[in-house]
Amino acid sequence: MGNATTHTYGKAGIRAMIAAERRELADLFDGLRPDQWEEPSLCAGWRVREAAAHLSTGFRLSLPATIRELVRARGSLHRMTDRVARREAAACSATELAAFLREGAHHPWTPPVGGIRAALGHDVVHGLDVTVPLGLDRPVPEERLRVLLDGIRPAGLRFFGADVDGVRLCAEDLDWSYGSGVPVYGTAQDLLLLAFGRRLPAGRLRGEASSRFTAA
Repeated sequence: MGNATTHTYGKAGIRAMIAAERRELADLFDGLRPDQWEEPSLCAGWRVREAAAHLSTGFRLSLPATIRELVRARGSLHRMTDRVARREAAACSATELAAFLREGAHHPWTPPVGGIRAALGHDVVHGLDVTVPLGLDRPVPEERLRVLLDGIRPAGLRFFGADVDGVRLCAEDLDWSYGSGVPVYGTAQDLLLLAFGRRLPAGRLRGEASSRFTAA
């Protein structure tokens, strides 16, 4: 659990955060150069283009279409999301991918598990999957980070394959930490990425265990 005072926001407040995040990411995508769309994201095997496409496919696919895709993927959510992201990335222009996010800013979609907080995490983390490797300085607003950091639980860490056993995550820019053991220091949003199973570029984390969470 984080050691900062828990910040509680109602559903309406979190939905407003989701809408703002999607609009801001749409604006950011509109400003990317063509070559930036082809750069690798923090999502293994995806370029920026696939990560951007994935951000809106959840609320662009109908339930029947989602079920059909899941059947095609033999029940694997990972295979389904990968296939759909690659297909949409190939079929849609950069302008369209940005527009989908902007037009769906208030869509009530949530992931299969986790509810509205998971929807916010989906958008924030995939946005960081794009901005971090591109070296773009886009700070996520503190209230959005608080909602997500205060919601970190062992089950979520396991789901995303984040092994933080024996490590204490310590934010350098917020009064927040999680776990116990050898300290790993970083910005709150970098530690959020770590908790979502991402490996970060070298130099973003500090501490003797930081290499566990750094890309080779």
